[in-house]
Amino acid sequence: MNSKLRIVLLSLPLLGLSACASAPAPRTAPAPERSSSNAVAIDEAYVAYVERVARRRGINVTWVHQPRAQLPRTSTDE
Repeated sequence: MNSKLRIVLLSLPLLGLSACASAPAPRTAPAPERSSSNAVAIDEAYVAYVERVARRRGINVTWVHQPRAQLPRTSTDE
């Protein structure tokens, strides 16, 4: 019984280490590609509108993710 318990206890760390080794390292993962067709910017008009209405109602707005608007494509973006 002791030998079986020792084998199990010794194999658990090895299984844990092998699981970590199979995950791709962040430095080997491909970098996300940036596309000029998906250019976005903060939608400042909408942000100003929401903050103005909130200020009138006495509400403090904290943006976690500001709304984004897609930029119009120009001829140089192609």
